[in-house]
Amino acid sequence: MNEPLKFPTSPFAPETGEQAEYLDDQALRQLCEAEHPADLAAQFAELDLDRAADIFSRLTPDCCADVLVHMDYDDQREIAARLSDGVLAKVIAKMSSDDRVDLIQSMPDERGETLLHLLAKKEREDILRLSSYEEDTAGAIMTSEYATLSPDLTVRQAIDKLRLEAPDKETIYYAYVIDEHRRILGLVSLRKLIMARPGAKVEDIMRRDPVCANVHDDQEEVARQMAKYDVLAMPVTNGNDALVGIITFDDVHDVIEEEATEDFHRMGSISPGTGTEDLVDIGLKDASPWLLIQKRLPWLLALVFMNIFSGAGIAYYEDTIQATVALVFFLPLLIGSGGNAGAQSATLMVRALAIGDVMMKDWFRLVGKEVGIALFIGACMGVAVSFIGIFRGGVDVAVIVALAMVCVVLFGSLLGLSLPFLLTRLNLDPATASAPLVTSIADIGGVVIYFGIATWYLGSYAAI
Repeated sequence: MNEPLKFPTSPFAPETGEQAEYLDDQALRQLCEAEHPADLAAQFAELDLDRAADIFSRLTPDCCADVLVHMDYDDQREIAARLSDGVLAKVIAKMSSDDRVDLIQSMPDERGETLLHLLAKKEREDILRLSSYEEDTAGAIMTSEYATLSPDLTVRQAIDKLRLEAPDKETIYYAYVIDEHRRILGLVSLRKLIMARPGAKVEDIMRRDPVCANVHDDQEEVARQMAKYDVLAMPVTNGNDALVGIITFDDVHDVIEEEATEDFHRMGSISPGTGTEDLVDIGLKDASPWLLIQKRLPWLLALVFMNIFSGAGIAYYEDTIQATVALVFFLPLLIGSGGNAGAQSATLMVRALAIGDVMMKDWFRLVGKEVGIALFIGACMGVAVSFIGIFRGGVDVAVIVALAMVCVVLFGSLLGLSLPFLLTRLNLDPATASAPLVTSIADIGGVVIYFGIATWYLGSYAAI
């Protein structure tokens, strides 16, 4: 048996001695089909776009479809734009239903309409139906290529049916048992079918009342449910409880990555996408300088004006500062510690809320726990910094700094804990309780707490 062709680097790189331009179509297809589609996608990304499109047009539609879905969003769109309508229509016909919907929606409306008319009626209707669902919902990411069985089939009949349908389905690991109205009765795994007696009925071995998603459910919630129940695919039903699609793990993986990226952007005070360009889709490498400015500037401007309150607090306690100049030395240290404590607490809470580890009802219990933790951490930090206080300004300054450290850390920690809960209550993304936002609020509170304690302590000491 002949070994498949292997490439030391890329089938299209000059150093391999295999230039695509000098190969006939059959040899080129053999070379490409010997590679994994994901590896080919990475190799195509290194090519000039015009050259990559030329090679694409010479491959089989099946190979093109497999490679295209593994490419980055931007590269996929650029390659598709360079393919002729006839070639691209054949490629789209070979893609899974959810992938081809995403590709069609990324194109200008006029070309999308042209491609739709080149597809078969069944495929065209499927694309239009899936495109009708609102973005970021279960309906928008589901696929209509799933396997179904009747409850009265025998195991032998079910296996024969799946064997015939397998090439056209997204997955046959799960088959969904439906009635005449397409209402889902249960599901059966391929493993269970193989292990069951050939004469047994599907309804006798199926798992009844499987966990389902509704077409209007948020995609992030669907991802959490799939992780919770550890399933490779989740059935999706409409308002009439009829089965209309499934969501597979690869779709959920993309959702998790997209949502995590959005949360990281918000935690870094990066504005979410509001126009045709979105940093989540384009990526940092390909984003234009103007897009990055648009994403970063609004929050930074807001935080600048918010920090004016810190300056106002310092101005308010000007007399205290003039009386004990040594206090200024510890100001960055104290407000920085409060901001860091708040950022830590906020990060833990945002993550816990995102994965469903905590709920709104847990706030009171978590506050009690956080108070104890913050007091202990603040006391340790206060003792450590008090030695510097003695060296810089004497015992009075050491006491003020130690007390302020405990209070500032406590304030920052409770702020970082509570702000994500508050935003969740207001139906806002808790990731907005980002480190810069928490730090800015903690800075204002830290200034007031520090100089408030200093004014009180020094006033009390002077009275004595």
